[in-house]
Amino acid sequence: MCLIAFAWQAHPRWRLVLAGNRDEFHARPSAPLARWDDGVTIGGRDLEAGGTWLGVTDAGRCCVVTNVRDPRDPQLGVSRGLLATDYLKGDATAAAHASALQAAAAGYRPFNLLTFDAGDAFYLGNRPVPKAQAVTAGVHGLSNADFNTPWPKTRALMRRLSEWLEADADEGDFAPLFAALADDHRAPDELLPDTGVGLERERWLSSAFIRGELYGTRASTIVALRHDGRGVIVERRFGPNGREEGETAMGFGA
Repeated sequence: MCLIAFAWQAHPRWRLVLAGNRDEFHARPSAPLARWDDGVTIGGRDLEAGGTWLGVTDAGRCCVVTNVRDPRDPQLGVSRGLLATDYLKGDATAAAHASALQAAAAGYRPFNLLTFDAGDAFYLGNRPVPKAQAVTAGVHGLSNADFNTPWPKTRALMRRLSEWLEADADEGDFAPLFAALADDHRAPDELLPDTGVGLERERWLSSAFIRGELYGTRASTIVALRHDGRGVIVERRFGPNGREEGETAMGFGA
């Protein structure tokens, strides 16, 4: 994933609501949202490295990973997508997993990781050094920088998610969240971060939804998990220049 906003323990109906976009090269092969043959994972699948960018389980676990934008980093190490599948298939609590990962985190490609279970949520990263912190109740955001870094598109998606929660729409009415994920407006130059990729690329990457022939938003996904453990995950897929390529919705949990 490259843009995420989520609400954790912030609504009387929902334990977790997460909305995010996955940006990737269009040539990288991937499989759509599905139940995997492992009998545990529910999510899309990266067919190159074998992991996932976002997944859930019937046990109420959820995990999502982003990269860290830094052109100076050689991107060496174990695929970060395997972090998500390892957590989803494991039985360690989010807290125990966060503690254990610190010893191995430096061996992975640059990552930000969010893990959720029935009681806790954690943010983990490995740049510039391994780190982990418990997530407090509320609305949070994550992109290709540190947790809650206020990039314009991250703040905008957090605001749209907060508005959706306050409106308390009918269950399953995710249209406003998908509209927020589809926003292709670019941020003003004075609000852009400087991540070392140059001004033109910063402009292009500043929108929630990125259109491109070779690289862009490949999937928009929403996870909504109730306090009783029942949830739904919905994925919309896109090809070059934002061409629509289908939608899949799946229920999960108790």
